[in-house]
Amino acid sequence: MDSPPLKALKAGFSQAFPGQDFTAHPSETADPKEKFPHLYKEVLAAMPKRRAVVVAMPDQLHYDVVMEALKNDQHVLCVKPLVLKYTQAVEIEQLAYEKGLFVGVEYHKRFDRRALIARRHYELGDFGEFVMGEAKMIEPYYYRSSNFQNWFTCDKTDPFVYVGCHYVDLVQFITGLRPLRVSVSGVKGKFPNGNEGFMWASGRVIYENGAILSVTDGLGYPDEGAGSNEQCLTMFCEGAGKTGLIAHDDQFRGVEHSYLKGIGCAGSTFNYINPDFYRLVPWEGPGYMPVGYGFDSVAATLSTIHRIEQAVAGLKPNDSLAARRKMIREVDDKAIIATPANSNTNELVTEAARLSILNDGKMAHIVYGDDPHVEL
Repeated sequence: MDSPPLKALKAGFSQAFPGQDFTAHPSETADPKEKFPHLYKEVLAAMPKRRAVVVAMPDQLHYDVVMEALKNDQHVLCVKPLVLKYTQAVEIEQLAYEKGLFVGVEYHKRFDRRALIARRHYELGDFGEFVMGEAKMIEPYYYRSSNFQNWFTCDKTDPFVYVGCHYVDLVQFITGLRPLRVSVSGVKGKFPNGNEGFMWASGRVIYENGAILSVTDGLGYPDEGAGSNEQCLTMFCEGAGKTGLIAHDDQFRGVEHSYLKGIGCAGSTFNYINPDFYRLVPWEGPGYMPVGYGFDSVAATLSTIHRIEQAVAGLKPNDSLAARRKMIREVDDKAIIATPANSNTNELVTEAARLSILNDGKMAHIVYGDDPHVEL
């Protein structure tokens, strides 16, 4: 959209990738006040076919950019949520499959080892059946002074949709249960620029087996706090004559840092550090190495795209298309990487959540079948 983020990214890029660089569009030297809302279309049109496009922008813009990438024959990695409507997710899935293009959705909590361990034990029946749970993700207060104030408005999104979707996705990832009903209530507030947004949201998701997940989200973790944010998941399960438990404290992972200067979140000096998410660490090669489940999630989609293209190199067009489609369906079925095909219930939850929060928390129902949709 503009040059300042690209300039900042270039400044730190060489730490992890010494001797490498990237071409910024717009140039990092462009007037920082000038906006380029449609420049991405020119870049996509000029790219060689079947490369990778990363879509990382406000939620309501995902659909247009993802579709533009697919129309230009590009594979896609998109930050969550993929889109805000179920029909858009289906449209993306169908177009991508038709062209043999892979679309991955960056639900990085799937790659947290504690989530993968929980999924395995749940599949083995070691916990019993999920019946009651709580999740929480409170992002930092300073988000309110960021670019969020320009797009995180009541008519566009809310904290449940923006970050609560992580835990809704994760519960289904672990259990395989489909959500049936969603109720979300919000608390509004004003951003520094005067725009009104939902600063807090409290949601309840009811699943096909009657299980209930409560989800609390917001843009309000204290900037002076140690945690950067607050996030956790607790799931109780029913077994034969006993209960099972999954409890993840995703905020505090046993590491504390106190800096000499305010280099922590929002300028803080004392922080709880999550070494498992994304860090640049020394290694035996040049520069620093990215590690953590945030990196693993991105790498999984990009590696899948690379693997698909390596497998079809040299094949005739029809053979290449058939092979790419087969590999895409294999990833869909494995359901580790989120794709439009294996995670589109998230879009139904998103639609239900938006319908509910804009109607004072009324329960919204997800109707499955030949024409999945949401209704009050």
